Amino acid sequence: MIELDAIDRKAASELEGYLVRKDLVRTFSRQFPVPTYVVEFLLGRYCASIDQDEIDEGLEIVQRQLKSRTVKAGEEELFKARARENGEVKIIDLITARLDARTDSYVASLPSLRLTDVRICSKLVNEHERMLTGGFYAEVSLAYDATIAQESNGRPFGVDSLREIQLSKREVLDVLANARKNFTTEEWKDLLFRSIGIEPVDLTDRQKNALLLRMVPFVERNYNLVELGPRGTGKSHLFQQISPYAHLISGGKATVARMFVHMGTGQRGLVCQYDVICFDEVSGISFDQKDGVNIMKGYMESGEFSRGKESIRADGSIVLVGNFDVDVEHQQRIGHLFGPMPQEMRDDTAFMDRIHAYLPGWDIPKINKDILTGHFGLVSDFLSECWTQLRNQSRVSALQNRVFLGGALSGRDTNAVNKTVSGLLKLLYPDSESVVSEEDLEWAVRIAMEARRRVKEQQKRIGSAEFRNTHFSYVMGADGVEKFVSTPELQSDNSIGGDPLEPGQVWVISPGGGDENPGLYRIEVNEGPGTGVKILNKPVPPAFRESMGFAEQNLYARSIQLVGDKDPRHHEFTVQLRAFDASKSGAKLGVGSIIALCTALLKKSVRGGLIIAGEINLGGSIEPIHNPVSIAEIAVEKGATALLMPVACRRQLFDLSDDMATKIDIQFYSDARDALLKAMVE
Repeated sequence: MIELDAIDRKAASELEGYLVRKDLVRTFSRQFPVPTYVVEFLLGRYCASIDQDEIDEGLEIVQRQLKSRTVKAGEEELFKARARENGEVKIIDLITARLDARTDSYVASLPSLRLTDVRICSKLVNEHERMLTGGFYAEVSLAYDATIAQESNGRPFGVDSLREIQLSKREVLDVLANARKNFTTEEWKDLLFRSIGIEPVDLTDRQKNALLLRMVPFVERNYNLVELGPRGTGKSHLFQQISPYAHLISGGKATVARMFVHMGTGQRGLVCQYDVICFDEVSGISFDQKDGVNIMKGYMESGEFSRGKESIRADGSIVLVGNFDVDVEHQQRIGHLFGPMPQEMRDDTAFMDRIHAYLPGWDIPKINKDILTGHFGLVSDFLSECWTQLRNQSRVSALQNRVFLGGALSGRDTNAVNKTVSGLLKLLYPDSESVVSEEDLEWAVRIAMEARRRVKEQQKRIGSAEFRNTHFSYVMGADGVEKFVSTPELQSDNSIGGDPLEPGQVWVISPGGGDENPGLYRIEVNEGPGTGVKILNKPVPPAFRESMGFAEQNLYARSIQLVGDKDPRHHEFTVQLRAFDASKSGAKLGVGSIIALCTALLKKSVRGGLIIAGEINLGGSIEPIHNPVSIAEIAVEKGATALLMPVACRRQLFDLSDDMATKIDIQFYSDARDALLKAMVE
């Protein structure tokens, strides 16, 4: 057994009776033909303890029950014979039911016994309506009546009683909420990961965030999630094994009657019966009717669908998971990230707009024995019951007057971000009265905005003008700094992306000179209490020190024009110069330096995709550049979309080729203030 750590001990004292050791679950789930949550239901009943003697005793009972009640392949006739000899037999199986109109009665199916015509009373069916859609696992008492067996078309097997394998207690959420108060946020996240069988110790933050995003559809109503990524990352495991409230549809035809409503019987479909409906291997999914995708689009938008005369509301979340056959970079070169979707969804921007989050499946590690936990986690049926109750709540109010979303977000974008944030906060704070910390709120906002922006970027790739602005941003806190959220797969730190950088950061080009060629740099300035400018590079390139000195003196001399009522002499600026070419001197970067200092002080970002060129002297004059055509060509080569240059370069740029001139927006400035205003995000 793994040695108990602090989280195990804390969980054992706060959640006694609701924990199970996850390595025990794996032992049984490989032995018997039932999902993980069925095994955990029994382990939770008999082994929810940290006392090894009690665990051993409980394991024997669980082993005995699973052995005597689960039907392995080839044992069907043995169990039927037992039912005949003893009058009844107890089994654990997936039970479904249907109405037999010929006899005006319900009949049940028990797949492990290959029985499709088992008698079942209407009272049981009405109490457990889910057996009419996808069915559920239950402990079933199966009776055998020899008299009926002798009748023609008789149905000798009948369900006497059944017990759903899931918790029926309603106060479980209070138990979870009270326990949460004794954990830090990081400890609570780790307990959630262990509860789904994953050991979080070696996971990166991005891997953890992706796994938590995967849980959101369980706690948020009408939540639409897409996850595409490599094989073997456990995409379908969570939706098939952890919760009886989730239903997995494997690749193939999805019928409108089964998904939404059966027109003949009026029977409600999966979206009404389950919290989460997951389409596995989504590339192979197709509907039996032409309007199937349109009905689903309408449902994903409003949570309603119309069949016949009535409009029906449901709150089942839709999850679409599938595999990439190629890596992400290649997929983006040849098309877009919705490429593996079915043809009728792949290039439909209206369908994509209904997706609240695109989970980056490539961020989730492949599942192997090293990543599986042997520590204690919450029993799956307890966890899934808490999750289903959390669906009745919302955490959107946590955003109000604390987070202000940027102008690039449309109404649907805002709704998507709100739903994702609400879901993530419910996972972290099961108590609706809890005060959400600023740090956790910002964490949720950044994940939500990135996941929604990934959808928007694919819409932009397909070419719709209405999705052109994807620069998602938000403002939080008293300082009112606008922060931008990017999708990492679209950019690297070494290239100029289309997103605005953090305040105080600018891309600049040095014109070179002497023995040095022109080169690309990024200046990064942080502002804090103190005085003066401190350059962190060791050693400091002399040419860059000179340019930064000119910038500093001009900032002090013209502070009213540049930064208004802020006094730069009462702030300390720490500066770092990053070089991205062979040139390292950082020569003649004065205008970029003064813009970096000003934006750090003003807490404003410069425009995305912008490069700045030019030097300022001590008197505030802008110096001429000897090679503006070369600088413009380098800017295009580095991926810039805009270039800011001294107005004196205008005539020389007539020599720039037509091809280059169409690839970049060149703007001119006359002085430092003009350059600053043209550089900043409007």
